[in-house]
Amino acid sequence: MTAGATAAPRLGRPAPWATTVDRLALPALLLLAAIMRLPDLATRGTWDGDQGHDMLVLRLLVRDGIVPLLGPPTSIGDVHHGAWYYYLLSPAAAVTGGDSPLAVVGLIALAGIAAVGVVWWLARSVGGPLAGLVAGLVMAVSTAAIDESTFIWNPNLIALSSAVALAGAWRAWSGGDRRWWLVAAVGTAVTMQCHVLGVALLPIVGVPFLLDRRRRPMGAVPWVVLAVFVVAYLPLAINELTSGLSETHAALDYLAGGRSGVETAIPIRLGIVALRVVSWPLTGLITDGFVAGSLALVTVVAIVVALGWLRPRHPDAVGATGTGATGTGVTGGGSAASAETLAVRWLGLGLAWSALFLAIAAPSLAAVVRGLPNDHYHAFADPMVFVLVGLGVARVAAPGRVGAGGSARRAGPGTLLVLASIVALIVLVAWNLAHRPPPIHPDGGFPAGAIAATRVEQALAAGGAAPGDVARIRSLPDFKSTEAMVYPLARLGRTYIADTPKGFAPGGLTPTGPAAPSPVAGLVLLCDDLFRDSLGAACGGPAESAVAGDAGGPDWGPLIDRFEAAPGRFVSIYGRGPS
Repeated sequence: MTAGATAAPRLGRPAPWATTVDRLALPALLLLAAIMRLPDLATRGTWDGDQGHDMLVLRLLVRDGIVPLLGPPTSIGDVHHGAWYYYLLSPAAAVTGGDSPLAVVGLIALAGIAAVGVVWWLARSVGGPLAGLVAGLVMAVSTAAIDESTFIWNPNLIALSSAVALAGAWRAWSGGDRRWWLVAAVGTAVTMQCHVLGVALLPIVGVPFLLDRRRRPMGAVPWVVLAVFVVAYLPLAINELTSGLSETHAALDYLAGGRSGVETAIPIRLGIVALRVVSWPLTGLITDGFVAGSLALVTVVAIVVALGWLRPRHPDAVGATGTGATGTGVTGGGSAASAETLAVRWLGLGLAWSALFLAIAAPSLAAVVRGLPNDHYHAFADPMVFVLVGLGVARVAAPGRVGAGGSARRAGPGTLLVLASIVALIVLVAWNLAHRPPPIHPDGGFPAGAIAATRVEQALAAGGAAPGDVARIRSLPDFKSTEAMVYPLARLGRTYIADTPKGFAPGGLTPTGPAAPSPVAGLVLLCDDLFRDSLGAACGGPAESAVAGDAGGPDWGPLIDRFEAAPGRFVSIYGRGPS
């Protein structure tokens, strides 16, 4: 360097403060995610039939060694989700012998926190530190993601598994070690096990895998990937071989029968489902904020179009990470900017495919019913939405690019657009903070269920029931499970015969079974007023009297107690019958 010469700026190297922020981003995001999820964990989640069923199965698994071959029942006929959902939760259940829902939901909450870290990593890998920070921040405070982390339900592990699948696929596809495809395979298989609709993720991960396989040798990786899916579906295969293809027949019966929602035209269905898929992770239920959800959809679509198809491509551009794809990666030696463009296209098309698949495979999503959660069904798409938001904000705030000859030029948008993106991010975070799930769920969560079960036990005892007598548990309407009451009664040691929409509750007796004892403690009749139109009468008296009669009858004694265990959920206890 000659005297008086000025050192050239070291373009592309982040400022020291930016490096510090990047190093602190992950622990800060994980801490924020934990603060949003872990307090009041025992009471924040709902407690209903699905949660009771899962805890009954887990209790039998860890206490009695009864290994399920099928997962939770779906809402489509007699089809079930995958059994690996239970296997993954079993370590948490084993800690307390299956007697603590808090231990199980604690594991789900930790999975939700970990998902924030994986989303941060994926967005950062594609668009740099700012993209990762924004994507992780939005997911950490997302009211939908928090809700998914705070109660027991099979879709609630999907945010983590699908994020792992996408991150592994991108790492391999963008030039990383081909063994990353094994990580992607595990994430995809778990997603498909936790919810049958998770099969929509398979082509999103599978197409890049096939493209990568055509470009470079894979060795034994494809065979190991295949083995992952074989192991995932081995329990189902055993069930089919030992039950006369029960799941296959159930699926065929469902497809042959009428499906709810098919009467809605596909274009209308597609629009509603697309709105739900994209807006759910950002603004929650569309019934709680239709305008906010619509703006979220428009914004994400604009990000995909602008960054995936409209943005100018410069061969000499330096990407946000400064480490673009290598010659073995997605761009064949191109720039990080072109790799980011491909990633946006991949995720954008993945969302479009998800909406189309769900509109056809799950037409009931075209209708929104308050009190019946089903937006979690498409939780596999949540990480794609968060990453796209992070990439969009990061690109708007990009400091510039390096031109030919080393001269810096400003290629970013104007100051107004930068300010608008900052304001939009602040509004999005504020919206989610204002709509956080309450510390106590309206139904009181499992503590309220445990209190209700104790009151039932006291009423049965007052009616003359001995500890070993059997309680018959039924539900109004009969298509709703009784297991929200069955599980806490099982913890108290009560033997039961409990009706469910698909047989009898796990761990219980059957009315005609060889082990069905004669002493019957009484009838516990549950009634959910959410379905009063289906019942033709209101719960709390009229609906129950039409079934059991408060004065007693040939099968049950008179009404001993009736109370509202949770808003709209009534419990009626009848004593022994005349015999």
